[in-house]
Amino acid sequence: MPRRTIEVDGQEWTVSSTGRITQYTRDEFGLLFSRGTGTTRERRVMRFSPLGSRSPENALHELSDQQLRTYFTMSQPAWTAPETGYSR
Repeated sequence: MPRRTIEVDGQEWTVSSTGRITQYTRDEFGLLFSRGTGTTRERRVMRFSPLGSRSPENALHELSDQQLRTYFTMSQPAWTAPETGYSR
């Protein structure tokens, strides 16, 4: 999966597609924001509806860094999302 990197409040986050697609045939995709490794790894999830491409990889590529930062502010902890198996 393609990845992007953004900076939020001085911290670097990696952004990728979660790979999960809703039952409504590509009308909504999940974004996974992550930073750190091992036990210090932090992950957040956000779903968005693409305006352009309906391919997760292309839709991620079409988003600007500012849009990704905005989506980050709306994201939720990974343990609240089915995309990550509700894992902490």
